[in-house]
Amino acid sequence: MLKQERFSKLLIYSGAGLLALVLLAVAAIQAGASQTARLVAEGKQIFRFDTFGDEDFWGGQLRLHEAIEGEEFGGVGPGVSPATALEVGLKVDVGALPESLRRQLRRGQVDLDDPAVTLALLKLNAVVGVQGFFNSDGSLSSVGITCALCHSTVNDSLAPGIGRRLDGWANRDLNVGAIVALSPDLSPFETLLGVDRATVVTVLNSWGPGKFDAELVLDGKAFNPQQVTDGVVTGTNVSGATLIPPAFGLAGVNLHTWTGWGSVPYWNAFVANIEMHGKGNFYDPRLDNADQFPIAAANGFGHIESPVDLITPKLPALHAYQLSLLAPRPPKRSFDPEAASRGQALFEDKADCASCHIPPLFTEPGWNLHTPEEIGIDSFQADRSPDLMYRTAPLKGLWTHTKGGFYHDGRFATLRDVVNHYDTHFGLGLTDAEKSDLVEYLKSLGDGPRGDDD
Repeated sequence: MLKQERFSKLLIYSGAGLLALVLLAVAAIQAGASQTARLVAEGKQIFRFDTFGDEDFWGGQLRLHEAIEGEEFGGVGPGVSPATALEVGLKVDVGALPESLRRQLRRGQVDLDDPAVTLALLKLNAVVGVQGFFNSDGSLSSVGITCALCHSTVNDSLAPGIGRRLDGWANRDLNVGAIVALSPDLSPFETLLGVDRATVVTVLNSWGPGKFDAELVLDGKAFNPQQVTDGVVTGTNVSGATLIPPAFGLAGVNLHTWTGWGSVPYWNAFVANIEMHGKGNFYDPRLDNADQFPIAAANGFGHIESPVDLITPKLPALHAYQLSLLAPRPPKRSFDPEAASRGQALFEDKADCASCHIPPLFTEPGWNLHTPEEIGIDSFQADRSPDLMYRTAPLKGLWTHTKGGFYHDGRFATLRDVVNHYDTHFGLGLTDAEKSDLVEYLKSLGDGPRGDDD
């Protein structure tokens, strides 16, 4: 009897101990999940609103804010009206607008030709990717830019260019060059490139909507002298700017950007320091190569040190948020499911696309780079990167960024043109029907919420 009581007590104590361990484990999991959620939420705020101190460049040096406010409000020139801002691809976050203003916009009661409205939108923090800084008297003192400027758009739910934010989507309407060219003072670029203002403006205006030249301030090469596709010259003196890529669907993808400079956090640090002109620290001795990157080497861009680092501490959260952004699935009825199913079989077999665009990443796991010769195009853009190669671009969410064309420079106007190129380059022998099926499959790729979900 005594032994039975001891055994019962042992069972009770063991069960209580096991329950305590389970509860501790559950608490730890919940705490970890909560910490991860907080990191992602912090990254979302950084992605949308953090300038990393770059307002000292865009406002302090280029004086871009003066062009925005216009002479009437203490700046220069006519100012930038909402109509002009929307025309150059800037977007307005409808979620930041008071309901009364939304009603006025729907009724056409807002003067979109008045720069004062632009200033009001900046005060509401409603211009996607642009942060306004105001004096105590309400006048604009500076402007800065955030990651969302190029890598977010809106769903046009209220009007074209005005809607709910779509973070991670490439803004293929954004004319970065035209916006920068408005700056009253372009001397920082004139000095860096060793040219006059007129030349800087010409280069900036050559980019066009949806493009940006990240390497211009490294090598000074503004134009591709000879664009070649499948051994045929398809353009001369083509702008060196490349299409803005999406910032979604990057989980599991190793090298980032068209030419594989590095990982996602590498590129975040690169852009925040060198392109956005934020205040931080950055290290890449590859930029010391004066033959390949003469401007970067002369200016020490591979060894940036700031007294106050406003970038590096934010990279983990920013990275976490970007990895949380899934490539959206296409809207219903935007592709033919039966044709897409046939296209998938072709993708994995006859067309052999999956040998490089390996599902479910749709790029190679690991070192996802190829030589220009392997993909049948010129080496201009590859030669502007450390590895002299092109990255296998992930394919999910292709349907969100068809505007501006395909490949890094948009040389292929449609997905059918891309398929035709590979059919020629690899001698695939695809029929017209098979090419159409492949296109439908490419249009079907995505794994996040549907593009028509609110």
